[in-house]
Amino acid sequence: MRARDLCQALDLPILPKNTEGIRSKLKRLVSRGILTEAEPGPFTRPGA
Repeated sequence: MRARDLCQALDLPILPKNTEGIRSKLKRLVSRGILTEAEPGPFTRPGA
């Protein structure tokens, strides 16, 4: 899922401040091993 898609799922306005905030949180989850990012943009659960 991309940061923009997650903003839509959470009913947040599609604004740069929201998408960048979500992207930052997703990157933090990647660094903790909770999510993976095979290529820039899409985030997935490991093994999914």
